[in-house]
Amino acid sequence: MMRIVIGMSGATGAIYGIRLLEILKPHPNVETHLVITEMGKATITLETDYSVQDVEKLADRVYGIKDLAAAISSGSFKTDGMIVAPCSVKTLSSVANCTNDNLLTRAADVTLKQRRKLILLFRETPLHAGHCQLMLDASRIGAVVMPPLPAFYTKPQTIAELVDDTVARVLDFWDMDILPGRRWPETK
Repeated sequence: MMRIVIGMSGATGAIYGIRLLEILKPHPNVETHLVITEMGKATITLETDYSVQDVEKLADRVYGIKDLAAAISSGSFKTDGMIVAPCSVKTLSSVANCTNDNLLTRAADVTLKQRRKLILLFRETPLHAGHCQLMLDASRIGAVVMPPLPAFYTKPQTIAELVDDTVARVLDFWDMDILPGRRWPETK
């Protein structure tokens, strides 16, 4: 059984976390553990037609943001890694500076200290030097900072296709090939 923690913070792009949960839900060998910040909940309702309850139903386990005694806050609770989608500047800063001020950032810190995969879909633009420094700092301690930038060689026709491509790239870190047709074509 693969266990993946999904964190959703308040940056724009709630659909990335939602789509990850939707894609992973039917997989019998994948267990999802979800934590959403208060601003993440606000962003879900502002940006999508989903309710927070609809999103929470997509996960196998849901934790409150203040529950620092939750299983995902302990390194002894084995997971295969964590994805923060979307990742706000505040969350990036907390991860880069090891500030365990809520369950999402604590779970991210645990993921790093246990040398597990941590993918941050950082959603901010334009960037100033402080943002760049935080991304460098997070990367240096083991996180993968992955702004969800679209790939156009797949000739996407919809926003959903752009989102799915990013989600598929994230799941590649766990060798889950959910959209094989999106790969760069082999040359002869």
